[in-house]
Amino acid sequence: MIRRPRERFGPPATVLVVALLLVTVVGVWPPLVAVESGSMEPSVERGDLVVVTATDRFPWDDIAGSDSPDPPTRLGGEGDVVVYSSPVDPNQPILHRVAFRVTAGEDWTDRADPDLLAGADCADIAACPAPYDGYVTYGDANGEYDQSAGIAPIVHEELIHAKALFAVPFLGHLQLGVDTAVARFGVVPAGVGIVAAVSLVSGTGAILVGRVRDGWRARADRRSRNDR
Repeated sequence: MIRRPRERFGPPATVLVVALLLVTVVGVWPPLVAVESGSMEPSVERGDLVVVTATDRFPWDDIAGSDSPDPPTRLGGEGDVVVYSSPVDPNQPILHRVAFRVTAGEDWTDRADPDLLAGADCADIAACPAPYDGYVTYGDANGEYDQSAGIAPIVHEELIHAKALFAVPFLGHLQLGVDTAVARFGVVPAGVGIVAAVSLVSGTGAILVGRVRDGWRARADRRSRNDR
């Protein structure tokens, strides 16, 4: 039996189309982020998959911190949750909540939550006074600002890649598994293995669906003949 191109490439093509549509809607790549740590627990846990959007994407407003007069609710808390790159480790994007915006030269500890400063004042923090305009951020589970903990300096707007919308539990483990395979075996071998696995699963699924469909048709035909 020869499978038509539509049958052979249908599932991968569908995945590609869905991915392209998702990127078109959210305006950022990648549109999905797998969570690697527990810094945003309990609302977002390791292995969750977070859907993100460009920070200026319609219909969402500009970035708003948890100190805003009417802060948005994102991922179980007040204030936007953003994905940003830290100069401390540029290869490890961070998904954390925005506390408030600061301006260059500001002693931002004056309006910070004392519980998130861990007893530090401006003189104890390298990122205070603020060297430039940007944002103070924190992980919900960390109990301290990223800037007072030394996780990141003031987050410049150019370092922010995306804004988080919502999280899907557990699905991020798939992406984390892919990342682990790429890191261990390299891009090409991992890619070949992933494509082979997807083809095998989609092909097996198509065969099973076809057999179930054929079985129902045969049963319907028998019933039709018995009714004559």
